[in-house]
Amino acid sequence: MTMRSNKANNSNYFSNLESGNLSRGETNSNIMEQQNNERIADLSEQVARLKGLTIDIGNEVREQNSLLDNMGDNFGNVGDLLNGTMRRIGTLLDRGGAKHMFYLVGFVVAVMVFLYW
Repeated sequence: MTMRSNKANNSNYFSNLESGNLSRGETNSNIMEQQNNERIADLSEQVARLKGLTIDIGNEVREQNSLLDNMGDNFGNVGDLLNGTMRRIGTLLDRGGAKHMFYLVGFVVAVMVFLYW
C-alpha cells in the first residue's frame, strides 16, 4: 500500500469519525485492518528482498561449482603431467647411471638455494 493511499484512507476514516458515522467496533476494526495492511506490505517487501537474495546466492553457488569443476580438471591434468615427468626421470636414471643422478641432485640443490634467497 502506498503512502498516498494510506493518507487517503486516513482522511476518509477521520472524516467519518468526525461526522459520527462509525461505531466504536467499526473504528477498531478499521484501525486493525489498516495496521494489518501495513504489516502485509512490509512483509511483502521483506519477502521480495529475501527472494532476490536467494536468487543471488543460487547464482553464486553455480559459479563456484563451475570454478571447482574446472580446478579439479586442471589438477587432474597436472597430475598426469607429473606422472609422465616422473616416468621420464626414472627412465633417464636407469639409462644414465651416476653422472645423470649427480646432475639432477645438483640442479635440485641449485633451485633450492635460488628459492631460499
